[in-house]
Amino acid sequence: MKRLSILAILLLAGCTRDQQPLTTFIPRPAPDDPTPAGIAYLCDGRKEVSVVYAKNRASVTMDGRTWRMEYQPTDGGFRYVDTANEWVGRDELASLRESGTARPIAFNCRPLRRTT
Repeated sequence: MKRLSILAILLLAGCTRDQQPLTTFIPRPAPDDPTPAGIAYLCDGRKEVSVVYAKNRASVTMDGRTWRMEYQPTDGGFRYVDTANEWVGRDELASLRESGTARPIAFNCRPLRRTT
């Protein structure tokens, strides 16, 4: 009976589906690329941030609010800022935060899909 239980557990374990990753690698365009490119990001707390990059600018939208930000050169990663907020990150990880305090608005944002 014990062998049968172990066999049943092993068979059930083999029937589970592999989970697909929630995010995928989507490269950001170069800051000076004039062609608009949109990317939707999924952040902690299931928040979604949509960003359209074009010619040293980024339009960052979350919860129906849009910030138009300018590219700022940085040693590593990327940084777009306006008077109150910044969209910053490195590789596939980004955050939307207040400029002065660095208080996160949306964090651990990873690319989800292209929007344009």
